[in-house]
Amino acid sequence: MPSGTAGKVLDPRYRAPALEKGLDILQLLAGESHPIALSDIVKRLGRSTGELFRMIQVLEYRGFIEQVGNTGGYRLTGKLFALGLDQPQVKTLMEIALPVMRQLARDTGQSCHLAVHSNGRIVIVARMESSEQIGFSVRVGYSQAIPLTVSGVILYAFQPEIIRSQWERLWDPPLSKPNLIAFRTRAGEARIRGFECAPSRFVAGITDISAPVLQGEVAAAALTSPFVHAKSLTMSETDAALRIKAAAREISGELLHSD
Repeated sequence: MPSGTAGKVLDPRYRAPALEKGLDILQLLAGESHPIALSDIVKRLGRSTGELFRMIQVLEYRGFIEQVGNTGGYRLTGKLFALGLDQPQVKTLMEIALPVMRQLARDTGQSCHLAVHSNGRIVIVARMESSEQIGFSVRVGYSQAIPLTVSGVILYAFQPEIIRSQWERLWDPPLSKPNLIAFRTRAGEARIRGFECAPSRFVAGITDISAPVLQGEVAAAALTSPFVHAKSLTMSETDAALRIKAAAREISGELLHSD
């Protein structure tokens, strides 16, 4: 069965075969960190080369995918991501957040970024570089599984139970029952504190500190700083966490008044 269609039965009256092929290709490439050759796309989607060749050519011509160097493999461009950022609610969030993030970076000497939920993962939609010579930042468009990130803990922690359950079903691979219980417990503790702070699972020497940007009681985004431990940077983790929480509250307040 083509990727992304498992468990879904579409009324035959509403089928659009060409569109479905295109969406299958985009969904497949979105889940891969490396370019995929046409032969592998064909194999993974269980279709023939003839079925997919023209569709791939159109997607490439329209700028949604691109062929990489001499490998012949295909990957997504940033066009889909850019379309997502053009949504009015996302544009409003970033317009409000960026000035606050700029001041936060100046105050803490650390970079910061804004993460939102997308299909069971976090995706970075905005960032602000550190004002210091030493710093670490995460690129816009970076995506990672929710259970693996501090931003993900915060986004999950400030959701109603029905949304949490929906997100859990999107996780691939799913968490084992003991790990899911542990993650839920961690999220509950973070909600009580109002922020989460933990060593990065991906970069040594970085502590990720994150607080929720709220719309009502629900997290619309997570404001996160990858805190660099360096002698030249004088602000402590504790003080940085307080600044991040205050910045997240400020964005939340302005977001509320923008509705």
